[in-house]
Amino acid sequence: MAMAIVPITAIGFPIARAYAKRVEHGETSNRIPTEVTARLERMEQAIDSIAVEVERISEGQRFTTKLLAERTAAPPSGPGSAPQGG
Repeated sequence: MAMAIVPITAIGFPIARAYAKRVEHGETSNRIPTEVTARLERMEQAIDSIAVEVERISEGQRFTTKLLAERTAAPPSGPGSAPQGG
């Protein structure tokens, strides 16, 4: 029992002290400056734009890969497509 009380006290006391300081100073919510908020919004819009462009690039890559796979997988067919030896 005593072995459990010592770690609980050692960990709990600093946490309780920090919480008491926070309540005493009235810092219940951290405020983000408006400049930072505006900058984060611009960054979010830029990241969204980049994500859309990357998706377009990947779609083009998938399309190209599909065309190349179909081109190499399907042998030419028809009466004049058989190789002639001679």
